[in-house]
Amino acid sequence: MTAPIRVAVTGYGVIGKRVADAVRAMPDMHLVGVADVATDWRIRTAAELGIPVFAAGESARHAMVSAGIPVLGTLEDLLGQVDVVVDATPKKVAAAALPLYRRAGVKVILQGGESHATTGHSFVAQANYASAVGRESTRVVSCNTTSIVRVLGALDAADLLASARGTLIRRATDPGESHLGGVMNTIVPESSIPSHQGPDARTVLPNLDVVTMAAKAAHTQTHNHYWSLRLRRRSSRDEVLAALHAAPRIAFVTMAEGLVALNTTVELMRDLGRPRGDMWEVAVWEDVVTVDGDEAYLTYQVFNEAIVVPESIDAIRAVTGTVDDGAASIALTDEVLGMRRRFLPSLSSPTPPPA
Repeated sequence: MTAPIRVAVTGYGVIGKRVADAVRAMPDMHLVGVADVATDWRIRTAAELGIPVFAAGESARHAMVSAGIPVLGTLEDLLGQVDVVVDATPKKVAAAALPLYRRAGVKVILQGGESHATTGHSFVAQANYASAVGRESTRVVSCNTTSIVRVLGALDAADLLASARGTLIRRATDPGESHLGGVMNTIVPESSIPSHQGPDARTVLPNLDVVTMAAKAAHTQTHNHYWSLRLRRRSSRDEVLAALHAAPRIAFVTMAEGLVALNTTVELMRDLGRPRGDMWEVAVWEDVVTVDGDEAYLTYQVFNEAIVVPESIDAIRAVTGTVDDGAASIALTDEVLGMRRRFLPSLSSPTPPPA
């Protein structure tokens, strides 16, 4: 039996704790430990859950020990026990840690807060898994960019997409950080067009003709994208829906189900028993998708706290070279996490009432 991939996670915050949980769930991975600098409830929770805790430096170790947190060593100690590190620390912290990771000889996965140039490779499993196999490092793109690559990539793979113009309504801040500040009673447009998400998508799909505009709104639950698409030929709604349905990690929701707003889908995830109420899929409103000749229009929801988690799991397999086939890795990740193509049975095929 092949030994499990030994994984470290640095930064036990919004993304890091979710990646750590997903690693623990995978049959081919072992979470050796998490490293952080915090001494608050988050890292205490990790210790309470039995996750080995390491300190990201000597000063952090002293602070953790003083706070009564069981610390097994420093980040350097952790790196000496693993094959790969997933860095989920705040923006620019990971880039500064790269020399340490390289000296330790471990594979490295960064998150979308770092620039493409930091690793020279950006990752979305369904689009470019093969090019990440065996690399020393890769960068899982941001939540918004991941959704763009999944949805537009599905249409591009079906030879449908000519160009895409999108408006992104972003949340003000993560729900767990609402007390730290954020937009209230206003909408703040990004200061340039295109916003960074479109160009970032081209780090994964270089030939994508995409322009994005974005604004930050006064809510904390998820992002919402609106797309106007030019198709390569006259098409039909059924053909566009079929292309989206054929792609992994896209799930359909409908207004007819009562899922009429971002908060309703968030509530649905809780009712389905998802960990933390997470949604790893892109939720496309199926009954809103409109096709008129060679033009198409759609909207979808992006759960910013969770969408990159399955991508991070696949990136672990890719850089360590344990799974060469991207489709196989995606299938395993999705099965273990319990991802769906549709959250509720289709209303178009209702179950007949009992006789």
